[in-house]
Amino acid sequence: MSLPEKAFPVSWDQFHRDARALAWRLSGVNGQWKAIVCITRGGLVPAAIISRELGIRLIETVCVASYHDYVSQGQLKVLKDVNPALLEDDGEGTLIIDDLTDTGKTAAIVRAMMPKAHFATVYAKPKGRPLVDTFVTEVSQDTWIYFPWDLGFTYQKPIAEDHAG
Repeated sequence: MSLPEKAFPVSWDQFHRDARALAWRLSGVNGQWKAIVCITRGGLVPAAIISRELGIRLIETVCVASYHDYVSQGQLKVLKDVNPALLEDDGEGTLIIDDLTDTGKTAAIVRAMMPKAHFATVYAKPKGRPLVDTFVTEVSQDTWIYFPWDLGFTYQKPIAEDHAG
């Protein structure tokens, strides 16, 4: 029997604070990052914030499709590879940015492309955490993070109503 999913809604303000906290941590890791490779789509927003905070102008994407129905993780497929110039030296001096590492499957694919890059996510779950070098907040594996770009303003029923018989 699997545990019930826990909801963790994140507002735009909270995500911005968390992404800036990640930038702060990354500022002390390396003298100068040469580029950011963000994993789309989730890595786009934190990459924009981190690039601003750390003064990184070169931003590349790697496009990996995994969450097809927002319920289960589907087959992984690389839709767009990283620019070959950034793969030189196994990605050394490059930041890989994503919003979340969940099972670690997407992270493993990108980590294999750039084994010497520094991998950073805003949020991490236990299964994906070993593949990430820096993150801000760890949540349990059975938590579903609702990112602000996936949310609208609607009524939220109290937690107690979910557990009422």
